Amino acid sequence: MDDGRQTVWAFVGEGGRWPSAIFTTKRLAEEWISARGLTGMLTEYRIDDPVYEWAVANGHFQPSRPEHSTADFIGRFTTAHQAHEHYEDGAAG
Repeated sequence: MDDGRQTVWAFVGEGGRWPSAIFTTKRLAEEWISARGLTGMLTEYRIDDPVYEWAVANGHFQPSRPEHSTADFIGRFTTAHQAHEHYEDGAAG
């Protein structure tokens, strides 16, 4: 997502439903993850640019069924096209 827009990095621990931490840089996030030996996923999010709209605008997702436009679907939408990294016991992998 490196197009000059401001981003944050959110860490969700394995089995978690919500982020346990938000960071302004990937480096800070990785230092925290490593220091605590955490397992989970770190994902980059653009500020003021919802993931659903970003994915549609960039051709990463094409709504093809009526449910793809529902509040429930959009509210839970994620995409593997976001920059992300998996960690196990504090190490990227």
